[in-house]
Amino acid sequence: MPEYRRMHNQGATVFITLVTYGRSPILAKNEARQILRDVWRLVSKRRPFRTDAICVLPDHIHTMITLPVNDSNYSMRIREIKRLFTMNYLRIFGEEEQRNPSRIHKKEATIWQRRFWEHTIRDERDYRNHFHYIHYNPLRHGLVKNVCDWSWSSFHRYVKLGVYDSDWGQGLDVDIDRIDYGE
Repeated sequence: MPEYRRMHNQGATVFITLVTYGRSPILAKNEARQILRDVWRLVSKRRPFRTDAICVLPDHIHTMITLPVNDSNYSMRIREIKRLFTMNYLRIFGEEEQRNPSRIHKKEATIWQRRFWEHTIRDERDYRNHFHYIHYNPLRHGLVKNVCDWSWSSFHRYVKLGVYDSDWGQGLDVDIDRIDYGE
């Protein structure tokens, strides 16, 4: 069995990707997004963290969170978000897919992939690149023609704050993964 190691730096900013089980588009449902919003707020109150950026797509979430100065446990927060979301989602919608024997044995639902991807942000350039990646993602996946057309993103908050122009991302015809946002 592979050994998974995660960085745990106190006060770190971490880019995280959560993916639904089998890439099922459960997050396209308005009720599911509302559950996620409510759970996210609850967990961030119980175990504080700052959400720097977030984008909820039909089958995955990209986010960048910053932990308190004396805390490094983002895994616990993600586990709690997934647990509470699953509990509330199942109460409303029921199980999405048949559980395999491993999921039955571990008492897991078919809502989320077991693990999540994380990357500890190293510096301002890394922060900027991931911040832009999160907001550009709906366009990258062909879900909209303009970044501003995707409602389930923190992009709109940053337009209001003057960080982005509302037409940001238009005309970017290169791979977002290769863009260098450094000045």
